[in-house]
Amino acid sequence: MVSSVDRVDPREIQSLQLYLNEYRQQAEIFAQQLSLLENGRMEALAAIESLKGLAESPDSTVLLQIGGGASVRARVPDPEHVLLNIGAEVIVERSNAMAQDYLKDRITEMEASEKKVTETLERLHGQMTEIARRIELGYQQAQAAQMGQMQMPTIQPRKKPEEEE
Repeated sequence: MVSSVDRVDPREIQSLQLYLNEYRQQAEIFAQQLSLLENGRMEALAAIESLKGLAESPDSTVLLQIGGGASVRARVPDPEHVLLNIGAEVIVERSNAMAQDYLKDRITEMEASEKKVTETLERLHGQMTEIARRIELGYQQAQAAQMGQMQMPTIQPRKKPEEEE
């Protein structure tokens, strides 16, 4: 730890800078995770709305995206039965209502994960702020020490009265 009494060790500043860089990389990863969780949550919300619309629509016609920005109108023959990916490429058939419930549960799980990641990210930012403060303090002390050396007048020893002649 850098204190105002101790001389600043350049190795400590370098070590703190390395920690700060590592924390920045970790923060970037957590921010990406937050983004993925938010995208998954938004997809699940959109899927729930689509399932509700299919259940309420008398003709069950939807726009089906086929890629490249192209879509076609498609009729869903049985909107009450939904194929649902439950993970690890496992697909199960569920009723429309059960699929909506499953998606709502996934949204709840994603929101809980988002909260944990956000808390971790906030803690990480706090640590980054503290490290940056310590680095800045080290630089200020080094600069003050350097300025003190440059401004210190050199004191010449007094000549004895006999030496003056």
